Amino acid sequence: MPRKPVPARQDWITHATSADGIERIEAWFQGNAYAMHRHDTYAIGRTLAGVQSFNYRRSRRDSLPGNTMVLHPDEAHDGQAGTGEGFRYRMIYVEPALFQDALGGRPLPFLEGGVTNDPRLAVATETLLQRVGQTLEPLEQTDALAELAHALAAVAGVPCLQGKGDYLAARHARDYLDANLTRTVALDELERLTGRDRWSLSHDFRSYYGTSPYRYLTMRRLGAVRRMLLLGVSLANASADAGFADQSHMTRHFLKTFGQTPGHWLQVGGVARRG
Repeated sequence: MPRKPVPARQDWITHATSADGIERIEAWFQGNAYAMHRHDTYAIGRTLAGVQSFNYRRSRRDSLPGNTMVLHPDEAHDGQAGTGEGFRYRMIYVEPALFQDALGGRPLPFLEGGVTNDPRLAVATETLLQRVGQTLEPLEQTDALAELAHALAAVAGVPCLQGKGDYLAARHARDYLDANLTRTVALDELERLTGRDRWSLSHDFRSYYGTSPYRYLTMRRLGAVRRMLLLGVSLANASADAGFADQSHMTRHFLKTFGQTPGHWLQVGGVARRG
């Protein structure tokens, strides 16, 4: 008896909650996905499964799982599966003005090939290319965009501009974050407090404290979580009391920072630390 044909898998695309200046999606396609088109944003993505093929600047490009794609604004491109198995990917669309604000007047970065495995870009896109169901705090998004802009500039060989930072602005921002670590800090709060725009303040903070404002805030929250766990507070309550959105949000940052889940960290070292 002849076998019934296997029905084709349905293409799908999922959008993240909208945020100022960027759009985040995750999608799966089999066969042709997009005809030739262009848009006025950067399109930066990562292939998760399969072979993602597209025509870009007169050549066919093939992106494999783990590769980072960087398509410049107003460059025509299409999209299709490179094999019969289909492909899955995540993509962010970023307004060039956001990168220009972060770069402070430097030329917009341009990567000729469209596909790269440069580790600097893999690290810099990690936050923005996480699952679309993960909501980004405003300060987290700004830090991630600044990191990505500077990584793109470094990979593209854009010359650096030397600028003098504002130590008092950075110190006021740090003190404010210390005092408000258990809640979401709005960007305009820091701008009003310091008199610096968000991009200049991010540069100031990195210059004087070696990390971004959001990373600093996250580390203070994680420190509070560890202290609470040693006192016997549950993971869920410690996450909420330290200012994380939920337990999974805290666990993701904990693992990325310390290389262990909070439960495992407590199991292997918590008893000794309490003693």
